[in-house]
Amino acid sequence: MISIWWIRRDLRLTDNPALHAALQSGWVIPLFILDPVFDSHAARRKNFLYEGLHALDAELKKRNSYLVIRKGKPIEALRQLIRETDAMKIYAEEDYTPYAKKRDAEISDELLLELIAGQTTHHPELVKKKDGTPYTVYTPYSKTWKSLLADIDLLPAPKTINTPADVFSEPLPESQPNALFPSGEVEAQRRLAQFTNLPTLAPRASAGVTNYHDSRDRMDLNGTSSLSPYLRFGMISLRQAVHAAKLSTFNFQLSTETWLNELIWREFYIQILHHFPQVTRGAFNPAFANIEWRNDESDFAAWKEGRTGVPIVDAGMRQLNATGWMHNRARMITASFLVKDLLIDWRWGEKYFMDNLLDGDLAANNGGWQWTAGTGTDAAPYFRIFNPVLQSQKFDPNGDYIRKWIPELRGLNAKEIHAPWEAEIELAMYPQPPIVDHAIVKERTMAAYTASKKSMSSQ
Repeated sequence: MISIWWIRRDLRLTDNPALHAALQSGWVIPLFILDPVFDSHAARRKNFLYEGLHALDAELKKRNSYLVIRKGKPIEALRQLIRETDAMKIYAEEDYTPYAKKRDAEISDELLLELIAGQTTHHPELVKKKDGTPYTVYTPYSKTWKSLLADIDLLPAPKTINTPADVFSEPLPESQPNALFPSGEVEAQRRLAQFTNLPTLAPRASAGVTNYHDSRDRMDLNGTSSLSPYLRFGMISLRQAVHAAKLSTFNFQLSTETWLNELIWREFYIQILHHFPQVTRGAFNPAFANIEWRNDESDFAAWKEGRTGVPIVDAGMRQLNATGWMHNRARMITASFLVKDLLIDWRWGEKYFMDNLLDGDLAANNGGWQWTAGTGTDAAPYFRIFNPVLQSQKFDPNGDYIRKWIPELRGLNAKEIHAPWEAEIELAMYPQPPIVDHAIVKERTMAAYTASKKSMSSQ
């Protein structure tokens, strides 16, 4: 019997339950469909995906198989492939975005599509309160998540995949290599091994996880796993990352527990999107659905281009624009500045990030922005407003991150670089003073949020 392994966000052979299920039937056609919706996706992210398809095809060819590429609407591409090959069933990893759920429901009405859980460690329907309702606060969710965690048996990559010969395939889409984030499962596995320092994966003298608790927020240090683009496209599974964290806990308990909590955040936001798809359209908390945003176009342009005059904000935005990636602490600082200092709708920033991030993921990006804006589920209190200068001094103490991304400021010392205007330093090529005064505008923001709360309570 021939089955179709429909690849969506699971570009890997290791620990792939959908592939494993398809293999039980015998012959397998690995299929990737170039959906027209990709046309609206970020160019960087598409390139990373396409490079990953080349890497996956190379691994498949080592196993007597190859990747089949089709173009068009998924239901039409699947119909055609079934007609050509007499495939009996389609196996795919379950996805939880509103688009994916709608697409898969329509296909299931006509074709034999079996969705296999694999995107998360725990299915979004599994981690719930005792009354059966979903969690909307992270801490109790994480406690239940951990209580349900059993030993993880990872599925090995198959040694052979028997694929019928000469199934028609469109050419693999062209891509350019990414020097900072080489795409594919092999690179994802290498990074995981290097970060966790697991001897079974890669014997290395040191790894990021040993100091993760202390260094993860330091923008001037390479203290994160840098796995987010690979998790986004399923080049490595969350189960693999969780498994590695558990194996590392014996030696580095505090750091691995901290990293595990970050992985749980990813699942928390996935289950929020699954249960509350309305978060993609606006504030989860209705009390902040009617904020009167300023939405100043010139301020937004300055934020996007990294010329607000606040060095740590501009460094973060320039890193994003140059590389398609940004340190997580920088994401929080730049998001807070846009929303709380400039009083610009968080959805503007959410879209800009999605348009530029290599690891742009609907659930994580929306969750992060709503957390910072104070409009979401387990959100930061609306009255919490980051002071960007204090954040800069704490998480880039010597100014090395700033100097890397803002060459105009490389001549300043560690005391001056965080707030040059306070030292009354004249800079020819860098905007000074900042476009807003943090001490003043935070009162404006508080008033806007308070007014939204009052308008909701009066309805």
